[in-house]
Formats: sequence, structure tokens, C-alpha cells
Amino acid sequence: MKRKSTIYIGLLFLMFVAFLGYWFLLSSNTISNNKTRFVYIPTGCSDSGFRKIMLDSTVLKGYNTFFALAGKMGLWGHVKAGRYAIKPGMGNYALVKMFRSGQQEPVRVVINKIRTAGSFFQKLNNALEGDSASFALAFTDTAFLQALQLRIEQMPAVIVPATYDVWWNAQPNDVAKKFSDAYQVFWNASRRQAATSMGLSIPEVVTIASIVEEETNQNDEKEDVASVYLNRWRKGMKLDADPTVKFAVGDFSLRRILTIHTQFPSPYNTYLVAGIPPGPICTPGPSSIDAVLANKQTNYLFFCAREDFNGHHNFAATYEQHLANARKYQQALNQRGIR
Repeated sequence: MKRKSTIYIGLLFLMFVAFLGYWFLLSSNTISNNKTRFVYIPTGCSDSGFRKIMLDSTVLKGYNTFFALAGKMGLWGHVKAGRYAIKPGMGNYALVKMFRSGQQEPVRVVINKIRTAGSFFQKLNNALEGDSASFALAFTDTAFLQALQLRIEQMPAVIVPATYDVWWNAQPNDVAKKFSDAYQVFWNASRRQAATSMGLSIPEVVTIASIVEEETNQNDEKEDVASVYLNRWRKGMKLDADPTVKFAVGDFSLRRILTIHTQFPSPYNTYLVAGIPPGPICTPGPSSIDAVLANKQTNYLFFCAREDFNGHHNFAATYEQHLANARKYQQALNQRGIR
């Protein structure tokens, strides 16, 4: 009887130990709100810094057991920097293993239309660990630009609008490489051949596309808008593109371009300087780039916003036709009090 009691007590003890082990290692230790939260561990973070970040994040139910297991599993001195997802139901073992092995979650950097390089660097600054200045140095590095056959003014051409998965603590040079790799993929043999057949370099195509991007949101007329600028360029005419004036002046809110604006001295002001501007005035999307590469054959040399303000334009082959269209639009502006 005594032997049976000993065995019974032993079994109870083992069950208790197993329960403690489960509770200590595997049971959920995250705040139960059915929502993934993120913890950011900076590069070079000390053990004390990591402790503080975890405590301040308030993502765990209990910190003593987590820190105790961290010591047992050799986490101290081996915390990896990164952006970590603290998911509902995670136990201490999974958490410690994640931080020790660096199993971080990437940041989804969504690039749409960006008008200036500074804005792009600030966007990366806001999303990733690096700062604007470091990203600027990486993207304007001489070797980086030479490998892509770009001048510094043409650097924005490498920014292809898309969604990029980037490690939060990625080095600026690695981020620049991710964008250059995407640029090389986008500019496949077909697109490169189309540009060459038009007598344009890739950055020149992107620059014209950036004007198209700023001129219209209507995909069904982008090829017509592109044809206007291509026709002017081929004839040696000034492009006379209002968006380049806004870029030159640095005021993208202008609703009406006046003489004072068209006389603003800048190599980007196509009312003053003939030819294609030094570089893109925004990051055009694929639809605008492909609209230029389509090389649509028209006799259009002018276009003007429609007087009904529906986002489309009236196109004209002669200046007389354009003036008639422009008068209708100017009257509509006056009626609405837009100066």
C-alpha cells in the first residue's frame, strides 16, 4: 500500500512539473486581444535596452517568466535587431526563440506617386530604422548611379511605384539595392527595346512619363497626353508642361499657371528650357510609363482640361483649335472663381 502511495505521489509530482513546464514554456504569455502587435529592437540594442523596450511595450502578461527563460536559453547578448510580431497565443519559448534567431516581420513600404527625392527619403525614414540622410547617401552614391547609367537628377527613375517588403533594420545600401533590383526587373527587354526604338533613354522615358502622370489620372487618355509631348519633342518645340513649372517653383498646389510662374528660372521649367527636363518630376506608375512607350501616333500638339472638369482633356493639332478649347476652359475657371 505504501508503495502504491509513493507511486501515486510521484505521478502527481511529475504531472505538476509537466504543468509548470507547459506554463513556463508553451502557454500563452501575450496580452489576449486577438491582435498582433509589433516590437522594434534597434541595431546594437543592449540587454538592458531590450528589457526596457519589452516592459514599455506592455505586450506580455508576465515578464518574470519571460526574462527567466531568456536567461536559460542564452538570449542575453544575442538579441537580434528587427521588427517583431507579437502574436496572440505566443508562449515564452516561441518568443525567446524568435528574438534570438531574428525571425522578424518585414515592413510593407508602399510607393505611390512621390514628387521629390526628399519626400521619398523621408518616407523611408518614417518606415524603417535608417534616417533620411543615410538613405539619401545610398541612393545618390556615385557607384550606385553609374551601375544604372543614371545622373543624380535622374535618380528618382529607379523608384518604381509598387509595394516593397523590407526588413525594418535593413542597411540603406541594401534598401537601395532592393529598389534597383525592382527597377531592373521592370525594365525588361521589351520595355528597353521600345525606349531604344524611340531614341530615348530609360530615364528620359520616365521623365516624360512623370509629366504624363501629373497631367492626368485617366488611363484611357495617357497615350494621347504622351503623344503631345513626344510630338513637341520631335519637332524641337518647348514642352510647355505646366507640371514642370509647379516642380520648378516648388508649389504643387497651383491651380492656375501664370506668366510669373512660366518665367521662373529653372532647368525644369519647360516654358523656358527646350528639351526633356533633367530628371523626373515625380515617380510615374507603370501605366504612365507604358503610355509613353506605346508611342501612339497622333498629330496632337496641344491639350487643355475640359471645361466640365471631368478630369479629361480636349486635344488639338493646331494652335487655333487649342485657343478655342482654352477659352472654354478659362471661362469655366472664371465662373468658378479660380484664379
